[in-house]
Amino acid sequence: MSEQSKIVIASPCIGVCVLDENNICAGCFRNVEEVAKWSGLSNDEKREVIARSWARARARGKVL
Repeated sequence: MSEQSKIVIASPCIGVCVLDENNICAGCFRNVEEVAKWSGLSNDEKREVIARSWARARARGKVL
């Protein structure tokens, strides 16, 4: 197993689990599907989810 595959990417959840009208979490800016599938995603997929969530946050004027 490579060193890279041993790295665990932590969930971006900050414990503010409130969904907006588009089912986007107000705390981490992930959608419901991304939250539900998080533990089964590869590290690359998790990085993609984080990138999308940050883009959603920026679009809403939030700085991460």
